[in-house]
Amino acid sequence: MPQITVDYSDTMENAFDREGFARALHEATVEIAAAKPEACKTQFRPSAYTVFGYEDPGAREHAIVHVTIGLLAGRADETKERLAEAALELLREHVADAAFTLHASAEIRDLDPSYRKFDR
Repeated sequence: MPQITVDYSDTMENAFDREGFARALHEATVEIAAAKPEACKTQFRPSAYTVFGYEDPGAREHAIVHVTIGLLAGRADETKERLAEAALELLREHVADAAFTLHASAEIRDLDPSYRKFDR
């Protein structure tokens, strides 16, 4: 805990500082949600094919990124909202201005009570 997943359009691969984003998001998660630094884990999943709305093939390209953060239950809604806003702000800082329109979103959710883990 926390389990962080970042799904993003692979067309933004070269414009997205994933390592810097993950480190900054881990710091924000520790500060805002009282997570332990060593518990923060981020997984990036590039998507080779994304579609936005009624995208015109001749129009400016669109890129999509969605951050999901799973936390152990018990955080207040205000804490989750603050963390979601922090994630979006960090995306603004870690995605370079490029030749695409960026559509970013973030969701903070409770992990299911069945959540278990092990470290080896």
